[in-house]
Amino acid sequence: MLGFIYMDRYYILLVIPAVIFSLYAQFKVKSTFNKYSRISNKKGLTGADIARTILDSNGLYDVRIESVGGELTDHYDPRTKVVRLSQVVYGSSSVAAIGVAAHETGHAIQHSTGYAPLVLRSTLVPIAGIGSNAGVPMAIMGLIFGFDLLVYLGIAAFSVAVLFYLITLPVEFNASSRAIRTLESTAILNYDEVDPARKVLNAAAMTYVASAAVAVANLLRLVLLANRRR
Repeated sequence: MLGFIYMDRYYILLVIPAVIFSLYAQFKVKSTFNKYSRISNKKGLTGADIARTILDSNGLYDVRIESVGGELTDHYDPRTKVVRLSQVVYGSSSVAAIGVAAHETGHAIQHSTGYAPLVLRSTLVPIAGIGSNAGVPMAIMGLIFGFDLLVYLGIAAFSVAVLFYLITLPVEFNASSRAIRTLESTAILNYDEVDPARKVLNAAAMTYVASAAVAVANLLRLVLLANRRR
């Protein structure tokens, strides 16, 4: 909130365009998912069915699948080895649901193989959370009250959050690539059903790019503000 109160030209030039892009990305993923959620796969398999099939085919019998509330809240929890699928994915036979379910199993496979970017991202989670919540307010407070040390501490803390967002990109892209390759190689979906699933995953990937863009824009803004003080 403090970042909004402290308005400056860098906020207008850097952050606002990134936020607009983020809003567009969110709209795009929802509209794309809704479009292809109306097309059922010809085999009648649900998202939960697909997730179980892919996990078992990779020997991940100990990874559980659970239904979770919310819309597009799908995720893999490496701490408990659980693939959590939102209700619109878990019991749906749409090609959109299949794509999302396959993507989340991609994260489970990454975890089982020790995929380096995923390991690094998991390591950064606690620090990145603090940096994301406290970094910008710390830096802005330092700018307002002329406390340079607080400015640099805020920038350093937020830099860890930005690193987390950047590392998330290869993690998500790789999970989507694994999902599409699996759907193609196992013929879970028919040939004409793979492309819609790919479009859903590409739209979802855009949201991660947008989040990273917003984070980078905020960091660049803080650095420019700090340099201007000097």
